[in-house]
Order: sequence, then C-alpha cells, then structure tokens
Amino acid sequence: MRYAVMPAIASVLLASCTSQPPPPSSAGEKAAAAAPAASQPGGSPPKASYFTVPRDQMAHIKVAAAATATWETTVRTTGTVDWDNDHTTQAITQVSGPITRIVADTGTHVKVGDPLLYVASNDITNAIGGYRKAKNRLELARRNLDRSKDLFDHKAISQRDLESAQADFNDAATDVEAALQTLKIFGVTQADISQAEDQNVTIRPELPMRAPLAGVVVQKMVFPGQVIQAGTTAAFVISNTSTVWVQGHIYDKDLAAIHVGDKVDERNSAFPQTFHGVVSYIGDLVDPATRTTLVRIVTQNQDSLLKKDLFVDVVIHDKSTRQVLVVPTTAVLYDEDNFPFVYASMGDGRFAERLVKIGGQQGDQTQILEGLKEGESVVAEGSVFLQFANTYQPS
Repeated sequence: MRYAVMPAIASVLLASCTSQPPPPSSAGEKAAAAAPAASQPGGSPPKASYFTVPRDQMAHIKVAAAATATWETTVRTTGTVDWDNDHTTQAITQVSGPITRIVADTGTHVKVGDPLLYVASNDITNAIGGYRKAKNRLELARRNLDRSKDLFDHKAISQRDLESAQADFNDAATDVEAALQTLKIFGVTQADISQAEDQNVTIRPELPMRAPLAGVVVQKMVFPGQVIQAGTTAAFVISNTSTVWVQGHIYDKDLAAIHVGDKVDERNSAFPQTFHGVVSYIGDLVDPATRTTLVRIVTQNQDSLLKKDLFVDVVIHDKSTRQVLVVPTTAVLYDEDNFPFVYASMGDGRFAERLVKIGGQQGDQTQILEGLKEGESVVAEGSVFLQFANTYQPS
C-alpha cells in the first residue's frame, strides 16, 4: 500500500514543484557546491537543480538540521567462532591397551573426573601390584622399627641397629608414596586406591579414562576395541562452551582504534539476540592472504548457540569518543551513478540537490564528511518524493 501511494504523491509534487536553474550565488557557495562532487570517484555528477514546493505540499516533507553528535569509535568487521582454548583440552590416556568400553559420546556433558572410556592394560595391573608390595614392606618396616625401639630401650641392641631400622622404615614409606603417585597419574581414584590396599581383592586390569575438565565432548576420536598408546592417543576433545573465542579480522586502518578490553557486540542473522564479548588479545602479525590481523574476542555463548567456524558480524566499541557532523540516515539518497546526495533546504520552500561525502552510520544517523555545514537544513522525510519528481519531470 505504501509503495502504491508513492507514485501518486510524486505526480502531485511533479505538478506543483517547479524546476529552475540555480539563482546567482557567490563564488564561495559555488565552490562549496562543487567540492563534494569533485571528491567523489567515478562518473560525472549531475548538475544541481532547485525545486520549489508549494505550501500545501510542505506537509509531506520534514526538515532536519545537520548537527554535531558525539559518537563512540566503532569498528565493524566479521569474525569466526572458535572454541575457548583456555577451557578446551584433549583427553589423553595414561595407559596403553585396547579400549573395552566407551561411555561418552559427542555432545555428552561431563564433570571433572567422569569416566569417558575404559582401557584393559597391564600398566594398571603392575602399578597396583607395586603399590601393594610397597604397602607390605612399609608394614614390615614399621613393625621392625617398633621392635627395635623396644629392644634399644632395654639396651638389647645398639644405637646403630636402631638407626638402620629407622632408615628401612623411611625407605619403605618413600616407595609407598612413589607407587601412590603412579596410581594418581593413571587417574585412579581414592576409592580405587582403598580397594587396591585390600590384599584379598583381585586386581582389575580395566582403568577408566576420566574427564580432565567440565564441559561438553565436542569431538570423539576413538572406537571400541582400538588399541591406544599412553600419552599419545587423543581420545576426546572437551570444551566448556559457555564461552567461545571469536577471531575478528581487522584491517590496518582500524588497528589503532582497537584496544584490549574493548567491548564487542556480535550478531548472526540466524539468531535474534546479540552476543557480547571483550577483546582479550590483538595479534602481532598480518595474514598475508587476507591482509588482516586477528583479534581474539572472548564471548559469552548464550544457550551454546555459537558453534565453531560460524561467521558473525562484529562491532567493536572503543572507549574513546569523537565529534562528527550527522544527518538522519533517511536524508541520504543515491543518484543513478551511485553518488550520495541530500536535498538541502534553501528557504521559502526551495530545495537543492546537494552531493555529499558520507562516513559511517550509527543508529539512525549518518556521518557527513563533505558537502554540508553544521546548521544547514536537509529533507529528512519526503526526500524520496522529491527524487521522484526530479526523475519524472518533463524535459
């Protein structure tokens, strides 16, 4: 309905607006009008034309003044989602042998210490056996030391014999500690250790590989029955996806405006919400292929929607501000050669097409770099109707 009305209004404006050559102006005004056109690359800009709009048609037009606004410095770019490497790790087994059971799969949420798979290995059998032997020697050394102390108190043995018994006890205690540390390196829990101390329980050769951190299993790289090697075979990748890294791509011209700690907004058209992050690192090299520098943005991953390698639009907000000349974005139009222009109000219902050079955009405002001065009035609403009138007027 809106678009059906526009040609009708344009026809009314065409009948009521008159186009005429520019009235005599000062040399300064002519230079100001010509300067923006000369600064635009490509094509030949059209000559300026003036329109006089009758008073009864002015209701269709809203005028706003070019004004100075305080803008924060923003850099717009794109980014790629990556896992948070500070909260992502590989799960690597500490023993060698075939996998007997896999209890975790891709997408499984795990806590620290949760079993991921089980390995049948002689390594754990030997480690538990060594721990039991060390415990037995420690018990024997303790009894010998207690007996030696009693005999020494009754002057039945020498000081040298007592010191020898004490040394044997210390060595046995060291062996127990070393065997215990071996079990802990293998991921044996305290409950398993207590069971290992029971001399009448059969040693189980099956050892669980446990989650080293809390998160989600994002990759599974092993299969049942696969023989894995201690310290070599990576079985799973676990990541805490509540935060992710967004790798932003920054061109040279924008590097000076980026600082560690800057707040960042990220969007993807697939999601209605905006994601928020903070710049944590600025790279020290330029990618020779893209000529950009990577900027790491630690981002809160609401509902775990951001996935690895997803593309997002990035807006980095610098803490500094600057003064810029702005007009409403609706005031900026483009001609057939894609030159941006506005309709400047000349007073008494007269409007002139004015070529401008534009900068960035924030909200509903567009920065004007050349072509307007502060305080000059432009058509903020209804400029499209003037453009129709200019397009369809008879020659």
